[in-house]
Amino acid sequence: MSKDKNPRRVADNEAMAKLRMLRTSPQKLNLVAAMIRGKKVEKALNDLTFSKKRIAVDVKKCLQSAIANAENNHNLDVDELIVAEAYVGKNLTMKRGRPRARGRFGKIIKPFSEITIKVRQVEEQA
Repeated sequence: MSKDKNPRRVADNEAMAKLRMLRTSPQKLNLVAAMIRGKKVEKALNDLTFSKKRIAVDVKKCLQSAIANAENNHNLDVDELIVAEAYVGKNLTMKRGRPRARGRFGKIIKPFSEITIKVRQVEEQA
């Protein structure tokens, strides 16, 4: 009398990875995510490796996790994977402050964000 198994959130030829609590703004993270959308995973990994953006290291780690999920959990071929989706969401915002002149208070907001990467297996056209 156990419950049914949860259905998969992605298609049979897809795998995903999600990284939360990244200490950067969603706008900056989306620039890096746009850099890899729709590319083959090998090309996307190279682009992230040689990117000058600080957050590219964490995005690369998330992409490697999605590739490992595809290979180990869903038996997909790594050579035929593309980055199907890479989207960014807002997370919490830390509020900090700094005293300013004439008794005022300068607000400093420190945003966090999250990224979700889906990889899909596509067959090569011969």
